[in-house]
Amino acid sequence: MIETIKIGTLKWHHILNPTDENLQYLKDNYHFHPLDIEDCKTINQRSKIDIYDDYYFLILHFPGFDKKSPFLRTKEVKIFWGEDYIITLGQSHWLVYQMFQEVVEQKQRNEEFEIGTTDALLYRILERVITESLPIIRRVGNELDYLNQELFNKKAEKTIEQISIIRKNIILLNTIFKPQLRLFAKFETGSVEGFAENMEDYWGNILDYYQRMWDMTEDYEELIEGLSKTFDSLQTNKINEIMKVLTMVSAILLPLTFITGLYGMNLDWLPYSKGPYSFWVIITSMFIIATTMIFYFKRRKWM
Repeated sequence: MIETIKIGTLKWHHILNPTDENLQYLKDNYHFHPLDIEDCKTINQRSKIDIYDDYYFLILHFPGFDKKSPFLRTKEVKIFWGEDYIITLGQSHWLVYQMFQEVVEQKQRNEEFEIGTTDALLYRILERVITESLPIIRRVGNELDYLNQELFNKKAEKTIEQISIIRKNIILLNTIFKPQLRLFAKFETGSVEGFAENMEDYWGNILDYYQRMWDMTEDYEELIEGLSKTFDSLQTNKINEIMKVLTMVSAILLPLTFITGLYGMNLDWLPYSKGPYSFWVIITSMFIIATTMIFYFKRRKWM
């Protein structure tokens, strides 16, 4: 179903769940390129902007949290941008549809929506989506801060799980933002001219927002790598300490095991094997050997 809002001489169309009939309507009435129409039929296309003589076609990606899991998911925005129209498609990014509904409600209340060009409308959409993405990135940063505080606790399994979740989310942020950084730079450099004049400052503001999100993502990537290496070092050191203790115990028990095994063969020619106090003599000897080894290990600072 194609929903339409008229803003002055401009039209904003939104297609929540595009059907083949809707896409055919766009192809017949706006003469969009068949490859762009084909891209509208699938989700999670690569980010891009196709430049034509009379319109632009954008596919943009932004992060969003999955309600059923702690992992981020990619939210997609597809936009046809012409001189007197904006067409947004799909339900992947709920925020665009929410903004569309807010404008509809404003029109129903007879309130003016102060937008004069499609460039300004596109700017408002991009600004809204980007600013709403910032709290999501900050949430990842807050999780990193919490992980940093809990890094030295004894719950290794929980820490490993948190590191894995945060690392996966940061990787997704990286794959979303990195390709689009060059895309948004095209607006400021003039590669994307648009249809209105004096929009350079606005596109520069969008790029500043986006550059800020990218810088935060890079910082978080370096931080999670550092925390991961620190945690690995802690676990390695802990394992080394455990192995050290086990080695010391094995070294102390080795001569004692040898003595008990030797006297367990019941050979008559072994010293004190038949004496009345042989048991206590052997026990005392084993105690002295163990005590001497412990004292020696401590003196060498091995324990």
